[in-house]
Amino acid sequence: MPTTERRPILLEFEKPLAELEARIDQIRQLAEDNDVDVSAQIHQLESRADQLRQEIFTSLSPAQRLQVARHPRRPSTLDYIQAISDEWIELHGDRRSGKDDPALVTGIARFQGRPVVMLGHQKGRDTKDNVTRNFGMASPGGYRKAMRMMEHADRFGMPIFCFIDTPGAYPGYEAEEMGQGEAIAYNLREMFRLNVPILCTVIGEGGSGGALGIGVGDRLLMFEHSVYTVASPEACAAILWKDAGRSAQAAEALKITAVDLKNLGILDELLPEPIGGAHAAPLVAAENLKKALQRNLNELLALTPQERRDLRYQKFRQIGVFSEEGYSTMARD
Repeated sequence: MPTTERRPILLEFEKPLAELEARIDQIRQLAEDNDVDVSAQIHQLESRADQLRQEIFTSLSPAQRLQVARHPRRPSTLDYIQAISDEWIELHGDRRSGKDDPALVTGIARFQGRPVVMLGHQKGRDTKDNVTRNFGMASPGGYRKAMRMMEHADRFGMPIFCFIDTPGAYPGYEAEEMGQGEAIAYNLREMFRLNVPILCTVIGEGGSGGALGIGVGDRLLMFEHSVYTVASPEACAAILWKDAGRSAQAAEALKITAVDLKNLGILDELLPEPIGGAHAAPLVAAENLKKALQRNLNELLALTPQERRDLRYQKFRQIGVFSEEGYSTMARD
């Protein structure tokens, strides 16, 4: 998991907290240099810092939550896999293109003593790595690789864990030429027929069809500060108002946060994050994820394959159902 010992990367809304913490460090250093006891004052300021941190991260706007979801030090798919699994063997290639897509990782793991298949989008840890992994934007080969591993899991009765963290599928000319839309559509169809339990978790940014390509599951989990959206707020604002600068307004309207999706009945479980976000205490976040996956997996394993498929189908049929004032019947969007 990433450490927090490196120089912190501050988001705009974190600056007041950083200034207060810098002031505390300055006072502590001055006290040590001058052999003065200011422990009471420092304790008071630290309490204020804890209170401020709590206030900031419990009242984030959708646009601010998006910033946290995109934080460069937020734990990635491989970070979580290494933290929650007992063994992990990464497997490569879609067996069709002769290539391997590093933006979507797949493999076999052992989870709580049980063999499982784990897969997910993988962003880079720095600029060079991000370029190599195409910023987590998978190509058709990545989605075909994921489907190959899911079929392997179904054949051998292994549950599937999908970790979603992408701004969207790669929209480049080569990806379209290789059948990006077909690859995602194929996954959407085929995931509905799989007999094994499928648990999908949005660990950061769930964007558009790129997220849906590995997002058809029995349960959808999301971290508290993650987002799930049909289009990025910047793209939405550019389309609706011809002004990407209105992305904050778009983020509010799109209902992209875990709380919004929980209220809409799309999200099955909201996973709490440490105060300051998952990147502030990644091992705590990983433990929360591990417990939630174990609990949901046990519930799904108690069902028959047919019951799981039926519930999976009904889950997605209910998405988009809404009611209007003045009407007693339900309409479908």
